[in-house]
Amino acid sequence: MEEFTYRITPEEEEERIDKWISNTLKDLSRSYIQKLIKEDMVFVNGRPQKASYRVKEDDEIRFQIPDAAGPDIAAEEIPLSILYEDADILIVNKPKDMVVHPAPGHYSGTLVNAVMFHCKENLSGIGGVMRPGIVHRIDKDTTGSLLICKNDAAHQAISGQLKEHSITRKYRAIVHGRLQKDEGCIDAPIGRDIRDRKKMAINEKNGKKAVTHYQVLQRFKEYTYIECRLETGRTHQIRVHMASIGHPILGDPLYSGHKTKFHLEGQTLHAMTLGIIHPTKGTYLETEAPLPEYFTYLLAVLDRE
Repeated sequence: MEEFTYRITPEEEEERIDKWISNTLKDLSRSYIQKLIKEDMVFVNGRPQKASYRVKEDDEIRFQIPDAAGPDIAAEEIPLSILYEDADILIVNKPKDMVVHPAPGHYSGTLVNAVMFHCKENLSGIGGVMRPGIVHRIDKDTTGSLLICKNDAAHQAISGQLKEHSITRKYRAIVHGRLQKDEGCIDAPIGRDIRDRKKMAINEKNGKKAVTHYQVLQRFKEYTYIECRLETGRTHQIRVHMASIGHPILGDPLYSGHKTKFHLEGQTLHAMTLGIIHPTKGTYLETEAPLPEYFTYLLAVLDRE
């Protein structure tokens, strides 16, 4: 059983405790949070509270997270491209067409299956049995840097950095059209698309703050190669933001209505740079995932047109 303690700030006051937990530890599912609260594993000033409790400034919130039970999902010997590893964290270069964690329809062949084999028992349990070690995610067809936490203390530290938006996250993408400006910033809230629940959309009413900075790296005849830096990390953020300004990502099956002559497996999007404050060393650590082969080949083809 692991315990973690937080202190409520003035900005967080009056938020429901279940919602506050969800925003603080993003990898805990809503059902798991409700389970923790019902089983009296969340304390406010030393006393268990109901999910409807609204937190107050200077409240001491204490979590009790049960040790991760042995997952029903199997460890699988799947090769990993490791960018960095020590006793606390693992950073891998995720390939295309790999789901991060098991879900209905994807119980094997996921990154979690591979990480369970590589790390054995050394994975944080905060994410639950289906997501051991997972502190953030990237889409199935997005390649690049992804961080795994080997213990709950590291998970808590990285979750805090994600909440503070202090992690460096830079992506490379190829988008439709020629961007006129060399750089720009898209500040538009993102929420669930009310017309299609599988998609996200700019949602001024119910969306969460989302900020993406982009910079042009190279212009081609009909496309632009860009770098995107995230301030926030909303679901499909870069894909939604670039589509919202008329430059969807090449190959995106959800947000691009453009036909393409290239045979692609999903969006041309790569999580290249990941920078964190190391959870135990306290020093800045930055890794860079090299572009996948299909991406460099595509850039070469576009350059010749």
